Amino acid sequence: MRMRKLLTGAAGSVGLVAGTNKLLQRQAGTLPTPLGRATDEYRWRGFDVSYTEAGDPSDPDLVLIHGVNAAATSAEFAGIFDSLAESYHVFAPDLPGFGLSDRPPLEYSAALYTTFVEEFLEELTDEPTVVGASLGGAYAAVAATETPVSELFLICPTTTTMPGNRTWLRTLLRSPLLGEGLFNLTTSRKALDYFSADHGLFDPTVADDEYIEYRWESSHQPGARYAPASFLSGALDPAVDLSTTLASIEQPCTLIWGRDASTSPLSAGESLAAHADAKLAVFDDAQLLPHVEHPDDVVTVLTHSDDATAYFNE
Repeated sequence: MRMRKLLTGAAGSVGLVAGTNKLLQRQAGTLPTPLGRATDEYRWRGFDVSYTEAGDPSDPDLVLIHGVNAAATSAEFAGIFDSLAESYHVFAPDLPGFGLSDRPPLEYSAALYTTFVEEFLEELTDEPTVVGASLGGAYAAVAATETPVSELFLICPTTTTMPGNRTWLRTLLRSPLLGEGLFNLTTSRKALDYFSADHGLFDPTVADDEYIEYRWESSHQPGARYAPASFLSGALDPAVDLSTTLASIEQPCTLIWGRDASTSPLSAGESLAAHADAKLAVFDDAQLLPHVEHPDDVVTVLTHSDDATAYFNE
């Protein structure tokens, strides 16, 4: 009798998790475009990769590579995309496994992303300026050692996000029922609010309802957990020394940092700039996402405006 009750309770719990997972996916619905414009698709190694393009094709090319987290998309660049399109021919892809791009159940890796960035730059652009954020900045830097770019801007770049390579966690998150349930907890609206306030944004009020809602909708699409499962297990951290990589690149490199960043502190940016002989632009009242908190000011740096000198450490 006791065993029967336990089995009945377990079955009920499994059914509740399954029902909740399905309900959340239905509530998320179809994900809108990340930057308020129509998107195109780049067919890459079996993926349909979504990207947004804007600006005059006769202007210099510029590519925006977003950071990686459980709810990552190119919507990260919403505050700067239109302004950059006034001076550049801009491309902003959703990395494979994120946003509107395909999200097959692969074991995603850093090598996959560095190769994607390299081949996207080679096939769609001509020696572009490349802007990369966080891990996206590391992927851009590695890609720039293999394909011509005109300039790099890296926003709080890092090669280390999750210590170690916890394959057990990736396996758990990839599992069809419990993994999806755990991922849904990790990407609940409250969790996304917490992560933004904890280390993403200096001013949590920047993460308004629209900001959080898009990230929630993106992280509740079919297949949404597979790429983040690799991220949360540490499998997306590239095994390179970033200062050595940047030092090997002849093109100009500018690092952009939030003065109050905690997970990638400014001291790391200062050290990286010194070793790589790169410029360092620092924004007050900002953490990991200065381009989200201070979009107009970051655009002055990206477009080499005369007003940008105020942000550089000399």
